Amino acid sequence: MAVPNSSFDQITAISEKYFVPKLYDNIFASIPLLERVEKKKQLIDGGTQVVVPLNYAQQSAVGWYTGAGTLDNADSDTITAANFDWKQLYASIPISRLDELKNQGQAQKVNFVKSKMQIAEKSMRDTLAVAVWNDGTTTNAILGVRSFLSTSATYGGISQTTYSFWQANIDSATTTLTLSAMQTQWSNAAIEGEEPTVLLSGTARFDNYWGLLQPQQRFMDTSAKAGFQSLMFNGAPYLKDSKAPSTHLVMLNENYLHLFGHKDEYFRMEPFAKPINQNVKVAHIFAMLVFASSNNRMHSALTALTA
Repeated sequence: MAVPNSSFDQITAISEKYFVPKLYDNIFASIPLLERVEKKKQLIDGGTQVVVPLNYAQQSAVGWYTGAGTLDNADSDTITAANFDWKQLYASIPISRLDELKNQGQAQKVNFVKSKMQIAEKSMRDTLAVAVWNDGTTTNAILGVRSFLSTSATYGGISQTTYSFWQANIDSATTTLTLSAMQTQWSNAAIEGEEPTVLLSGTARFDNYWGLLQPQQRFMDTSAKAGFQSLMFNGAPYLKDSKAPSTHLVMLNENYLHLFGHKDEYFRMEPFAKPINQNVKVAHIFAMLVFASSNNRMHSALTALTA
């Protein structure tokens, strides 16, 4: 039996099977930082907040001894936690009855819905790309890198002013990009054998760095394959992000960046339904996310660059 023109049940099923996975892949593949962090995402099953354990101090009961010497068995306070609120993202896919009638036939409907899904994809992608740089002022969005790239914010419920271990390495004085300034910030975040794994900035600062490297320009193969133009600094890829503030160049250690998603709300599509006061059908795509840093001192940034 042919599916009635007014029914979108089958279109919903097709969308969930074919369009949503592609939408999800395309969103992350277009955001340089999230494309990298998403590969190690964690899907968890809820909780009022996402709690990230932090090791903020060393165990004091460590030392040398001889024979039957007395051992210090005192327990040190070495672990705390940062708490992050879930953030919810959505995209609507509205289809008016007029458009439905204009796109009669199953094939035409599928193509039309495909176009609407692509619009939703681009909109969600842009919204996420902006949120990755959120400094916390957009309160209902995920906390972006500028939220923890600070020395005076309260991040994850912990004051960076009170607890220096929670501060990032920030240079807010340098205005002209130089290799020396970059190396200083790199060294500030190179701690206990670990170094930043990725650098990001907007186009202007990326071009400044490109100029510093001439004529010995180098590209990073893995990032180039992912679709992002990439230079290198100290062996780490330097990526261009169109949503980055023009004054910023950030150096991040991705071992301490985490993307959490709710396992029941990770780009879930809700079927088309019809409101009682409109001659339209609307489907929604939902995501529930947290983006967090678990060791801010492993990250650096130059935040006042103008040239």
